[in-house]
Amino acid sequence: MSGGFSTRRQMLASAFLLGAGAEIGEALQHAHQAVRQGFAVQSLPPEMAKEVEALVCQIIPSGDGPGARETGVIHFIDRALGTFAADQKDLYLRSMGEVQEVRRKMFPESASIAGLTEAQQIALVQAIEKTPFFGALRTHTVMGFLGSPEYGGNQGGAGWAHIGFEDKMAFDPPFGAYDAAAERGGQ
Repeated sequence: MSGGFSTRRQMLASAFLLGAGAEIGEALQHAHQAVRQGFAVQSLPPEMAKEVEALVCQIIPSGDGPGARETGVIHFIDRALGTFAADQKDLYLRSMGEVQEVRRKMFPESASIAGLTEAQQIALVQAIEKTPFFGALRTHTVMGFLGSPEYGGNQGGAGWAHIGFEDKMAFDPPFGAYDAAAERGGQ
């Protein structure tokens, strides 16, 4: 190799030592700050987004695989409320106020849904599960868990991997489907 570098590793190490390391370090620090501060929501107020996330994490909890948190369902919901589900944004804003009131009645000492214990969050979800808001929230949660990652949820295809779905970008009929059609006369 020209330039005195015998390996790519040596070249990268030299670049790091010559100043590129500072830029990389800044980029890593920025990423760390962004993760620590949370994600930037656009459709929901940030504090409300944390509360909605606490609810969706009880609809699809982590456990034997990724849950709503790991797949970024709240990102999907926030994006949906700014696009195809914009007509439901008022439902979320209004209903979250009602859910907070239910929380205060059930757990007077509590300050937030996210601050409740898991058992308390489950009790709260059970108290609201017959409401139109919960129906929309459940639908959006499942969509965010299993939808295409390009819409903000199912990050890294984790939801798909959990259910064994392979994204082939094309539909393949089940093995033997053509044989069955041939036996029926090609129908």
